[in-house]
Amino acid sequence: MKQTFTKSERLCSKKTIGQLFQKGSATTRTFYLFPFRLLYRTDADRTDPLPAILITVSSRNFKKAVDRNLIRRRVREAYRLNKSLLFGTPEKPKQPPSYIVFLYTAREKISFEEIEKSMKLALGRV
Repeated sequence: MKQTFTKSERLCSKKTIGQLFQKGSATTRTFYLFPFRLLYRTDADRTDPLPAILITVSSRNFKKAVDRNLIRRRVREAYRLNKSLLFGTPEKPKQPPSYIVFLYTAREKISFEEIEKSMKLALGRV
């Protein structure tokens, strides 16, 4: 699998983002795994094999944009390196979700190694 992060993998539709965050939505699943809260959904009408993702970092916890961008870059890189976990193993293939939202909930900057470790666990659980 090619390890790039293409434009089609970026979730930027306001309508879709609103549907993911809508309370009581039966199609959106969510779970918490430090330092992330993940929301994900599978749509039958999305044809792209890779999910579209959104990474959010609270400006309440990180006042400086430099810090938010650093965390976003670390999360994006951890996802890029481990997105093959979404498809399972050749013996046990699985269907990845169409959309994934990563909400960074930690109140301090975490090292890339810790983020990557959590990312592997989260992608395996999705």
